[in-house]
Amino acid sequence: MVNKKKILVLLGHPDWDSMCGYLATRYQEGAEEAGHEVRRVNIGDIQFDPILHKGYKVIQALEPDLISLQKDFNWADHIVVLYPNWWSTMPAKLKGLFDRFFLPGFAFRINKGTIIPSWQKLLKGKTGRIIITMDSIPILIRIFVGDYSNEIRRGIFWYSGIWPTKVTPIGPIQTMGPEKRTAWGDKIAQFGKEAK
Repeated sequence: MVNKKKILVLLGHPDWDSMCGYLATRYQEGAEEAGHEVRRVNIGDIQFDPILHKGYKVIQALEPDLISLQKDFNWADHIVVLYPNWWSTMPAKLKGLFDRFFLPGFAFRINKGTIIPSWQKLLKGKTGRIIITMDSIPILIRIFVGDYSNEIRRGIFWYSGIWPTKVTPIGPIQTMGPEKRTAWGDKIAQFGKEAK
């Protein structure tokens, strides 16, 4: 029997009517069917400025939706992010989201006065799943471009303590027929049921 978990599903595709949106819904359905508590955030529905106008020299005031998302991250035991691979990375709005709300004091804290740079992982104890859709064959992208999931899996999640984080690449989407689409939906729904 699976322990009941608090799960945050973050749809990182700006368009909910997409393969990512379909998979986010299937994950949510599976998790809720198994009795997990789920919160869903669609990046296309939240309002915020994704640009760091002064870098991190000046911390921009967080918009209400970003404050709410920080609360959702703190609440969750397991965090699932779904997004399309565009030019071997996440969509700009999703990157801007992490730039804006994954801040010191929330996601991490730098230890000052140490000889060797170190930090505290403030989201430690949470687990993650990254689901990435693409128009190419995942293994070919991995061979020719490298690890396209590393900036979010390790650079963001591992750095803040969300670990282990599993990655599920799915593609090619453009040539995927209805049966394969449904099969992927069923697999992702099962991940939701198992909270993994």
